[in-house]
Amino acid sequence: MTNHKDGYVSTELDHGIATVEFFHPSSNALPAKILEDLAKSIDKAGQDERVKVIVLRSAGTGAFCAGASFDELIAISNEKDGKKFFAGFANVINAIRKAHKFVIGRVQGKTVGGGVGLASACDYTIASESASVKLSELAIGIGPFVVGPAVERKLGTSCFSQLAMDATEWRNAEWAKKHGLYSEIYKTIAEVDDAVNHLADQLAHSNPEAMALLKKVFWKGTEHWDSLLDDRAAMSGKLVLSSFTRKAIEKFKTKK
Repeated sequence: MTNHKDGYVSTELDHGIATVEFFHPSSNALPAKILEDLAKSIDKAGQDERVKVIVLRSAGTGAFCAGASFDELIAISNEKDGKKFFAGFANVINAIRKAHKFVIGRVQGKTVGGGVGLASACDYTIASESASVKLSELAIGIGPFVVGPAVERKLGTSCFSQLAMDATEWRNAEWAKKHGLYSEIYKTIAEVDDAVNHLADQLAHSNPEAMALLKKVFWKGTEHWDSLLDDRAAMSGKLVLSSFTRKAIEKFKTKK
């Protein structure tokens, strides 16, 4: 387990199932260190021959992920640091993409911004009925540039556009399932966990070579994402310095 101030990333391996869990007290937000350790943990599990399948989850029963850390966003003072922060999301998405194992997402509650990107990047996402989604980036003057390719890959351009433009409205779990973001939804978190455990166990007993080849098939056409997401991180890193975005973030923090 890697602990940070008020947060952590942990990995547990049990019978071929690597469970990567992250936590932050601010509704499982994603500061830079959490993002860095998530990417490293997923990459490590993806290369570990003992691991047959990866489960990505956040701790608790509340929000799955509140997205970027506003405290860190407002502290960014130059484009280089801005790009570096947003590259954290790119690194996690690319770690999931390049893992030689299927990644099951366990989404137990609302997810915002970068959290929607994580849920979209997972190969199979199981969620609770309370797991509404929102891409809020435009509301604070940025845009879902880094997570956009992962969201668009799952939902299609039309639904991605809806989420990106209507940045203040939630879409419920039924909407997310209908359009392909969630594979399954359940009323209770206990039912979500049962479904995640059942699928993970099933995959842990499947042919690793076949699953690795299927993973390549599923992600065909994304081989350029290392450079694509790096370019997108630069876009966000520049925009976060604008007076519009800084005022919007401060206004949002005041409301909270």
